[in-house]
Amino acid sequence: MSQYYISLPDPSKARGNDSDLSFHSQSAAGFAEELQDALRNTALFERWRAKQPDPDAVEPQWGATDPAATVTGEQKDLRINLVVTTTINSDVFKERLRLLAGHHWELRDVR
Repeated sequence: MSQYYISLPDPSKARGNDSDLSFHSQSAAGFAEELQDALRNTALFERWRAKQPDPDAVEPQWGATDPAATVTGEQKDLRINLVVTTTINSDVFKERLRLLAGHHWELRDVR
């Protein structure tokens, strides 16, 4: 089990390249809920996989889920801080964040 401390310095820019896969929220609670859903179930992964040139060739590891994952969010000045607790490995976790937020997030700490 890992705990990730994520910061969204400018939440309005925390969007991936594909709006169908990106965050849509504006609030700390909304970002937390969207990320938690992306970790707990395969919906985001399945949408992403369907857009790949050969969906059947996508490695199954990228669809890993953690039904017990938790994400909390807090607004701190203009930034949003998220605390994520999950068993999903760091490569898969970071890929989900890139889909949701693009490059507009910072990994502050891992425990």
